[in-house]
Parts: sequence; structure tokens; C-alpha cells
Amino acid sequence: MNQIMRYPILVLILSLVVLWLSARLGAFFCKKQGKLQSDERDDFSLIVAATLTLLGLIIGFSFSMASSRYDQRKTYEEAEANAIGTEYVRADILPTPAAASVRLLLKSYLDERILFYETRDAGQLQQINATTARLQSELWTAAEASAAAQPTPLAALAVSGMNDVLNSQGYTQAGWWNRIPVGAWVLMAAIAICCNLLIGYGVRRAQKEGRLLFVLPLVVSVSFFLIADIDSPRSGLIRVQPQNLVSLAQSLQAP
Repeated sequence: MNQIMRYPILVLILSLVVLWLSARLGAFFCKKQGKLQSDERDDFSLIVAATLTLLGLIIGFSFSMASSRYDQRKTYEEAEANAIGTEYVRADILPTPAAASVRLLLKSYLDERILFYETRDAGQLQQINATTARLQSELWTAAEASAAAQPTPLAALAVSGMNDVLNSQGYTQAGWWNRIPVGAWVLMAAIAICCNLLIGYGVRRAQKEGRLLFVLPLVVSVSFFLIADIDSPRSGLIRVQPQNLVSLAQSLQAP
């Protein structure tokens, strides 16, 4: 289930097919059991309205969850750029050889962080993560060694900034792992299937059922696609762009 949610287009196609078949199944049951009587139509309409309302609430709640996680990822990208930029400036506090080494490592680290946001390839992502971990170790070793050689308040400030750089990457990774739970997707799918079964069962005119039974599956499938797209930080069309990190990289390269 988690693998399916990583591909919004697949979510759109599968949900459209399943929901449309559910509506057709409801229409099939209606033909087998006969049309609803006039005294049953009001009660049936009430049930359909309540079920559709519940579906709308669940979709709205899930969309809110996906949007908040998207905003969180944008916030972490900005915080990460600020942490790297601040530590680059604080490198002046360190001794001259260590300062030059830290700045060079920070530039390489910044390039890896930009690639982390831009890549879609799983193999390249593993390589980026390995390089990021190695650079983090080298950055911390350089800052710690300089602070140990000259244990001053200014050196402690540089070490604190390096700690912020490392922590910001962890917050970013946690934000990218934070997705809508599978249980929420299962609940949405179950309610959507029930709604389409009821819609198909309540169709009055058989000659129009082909067009009518396609409307709700299409609308709900598009809603699922939008939620899955926003909730997929790497596979979706709506992605967090490393604007702050790219801007910082350009400013560091300027003479």
C-alpha cells in the first residue's frame, strides 16, 4: 500500500477503475432487485447524502494533513539553508586552516543537499545519503577539533552552529518520511467504494447510468490523486523546490 501511494498517477488510475466498477456493481444489484419504491427513495437519499458527507470530510481532513506536511517540508528547507549559511559565516571564528576546510566542506555539503531535493532516482538517492553522512562526519570532526584546540566561547559558537546544520538535515529527513497513514487511505477507499455502490444502486434511468456512474468516481479519483501528489515529496508533480539552498549556493559562488 505504501508503494502505491508513492505514485500519484497510479493512485488516479486504480481509484478510477475500482470506484467505477463499484458504481457499476451497485447498478447491477439495482437491476437484479428492482428499482427503489417511492417510499424508499427518501430514506435511501438520506443515507447517500450522509455517506457522501462523510467521504467529503475524510477527503478534506486528508488533504489538510498532506498540505500541512508539504508546508513543513518547505519550512525545513528554509531552516536548513539558514543553518548552512550561518555556519559558513561563523567559520571565520575558527583558525585559518580549519576555517578554509570547513567552508570547502560546507559547499560540498550544500551541493548534496540540493541534489537530495532534486533527484528522483532511488540509486542516486542512496549515493547522496552516503555522501551526506560522510560530509557530516568530516564537518563535525573539523569543528570539534578546532574547538578542542582553542576552547573559547567563540569556538563553542561555531560548534553550536555546526550542530544546527546536522540537526536541520535530520528534521528534513523526518519531514519527508512523515506521510499520511495507510489507515487513512484505507478508510477513504472504503467509504468511497460504499458511496459509489449506493450511487449505482440509486440510478433511476438505465439509459443515463453510463454517464452518471462515471462522474463521482472521476471526481473522487482526482481528489485522491491530488492528495497523493502533495503527500509524495519525490514522486509527485507538486514538489518542494530547494529555492533557498540554490540561492545560498549562488551567493557563496559569487566573487
